[in-house]
Amino acid sequence: MIHRRRFVPAAAPRGQSGMSLLEIIIVIVLIGAVLTLVGSRVLGGADRGKANLAKSQIQTLAGKVENYQLDTGKLPTKLDELVTQPAGAAGWLGPYAKPAELNDPWGHPIDYRVPGTGRPFDLISLGKDGQPGGSSYDADIVYE
Repeated sequence: MIHRRRFVPAAAPRGQSGMSLLEIIIVIVLIGAVLTLVGSRVLGGADRGKANLAKSQIQTLAGKVENYQLDTGKLPTKLDELVTQPAGAAGWLGPYAKPAELNDPWGHPIDYRVPGTGRPFDLISLGKDGQPGGSSYDADIVYE
C-alpha cells in the first residue's frame, strides 16, 4: 500500500508581510538623494581639478614662451609659433609646445597678448564658460 502525502504550504509568520508601496517609494527617494549628493561632489571635483590644471598649464606655457624668447631674441607673435617655426625666426630650437598645450583643460584656446598688461606678455584661460570675467570655475585664469 502506497501512502500519499499531501503538500501543505507553510503559513507565513504573522507580522512578516512584504514592503508596502510607501516604503518602497521612501527607499527610492533616499537612494536618489544620496546619488545626487555624491554626483555633485564628483562633478565639482572635476571642475576644481580642471581649474588647478589650467593654472599649472598657464605657468608651464609661460616658461615655453620665455624659452622661445631666449632662443630667438624676441617673443612669439602668436602661440602657434611655439609649435611650428615661423619664417625668419633665427635660433628657433622648437617645437616648444604641442598643439594640445595651446588649449585650456576645457578645450578653449589660451589667449596670448603681446604686449601684456604691465608685463611683456599675457596668457589667459577664460575658465569653464570660455567668456571673459566670471566667478568660481568660470573665472579667468591669468599668468602672473
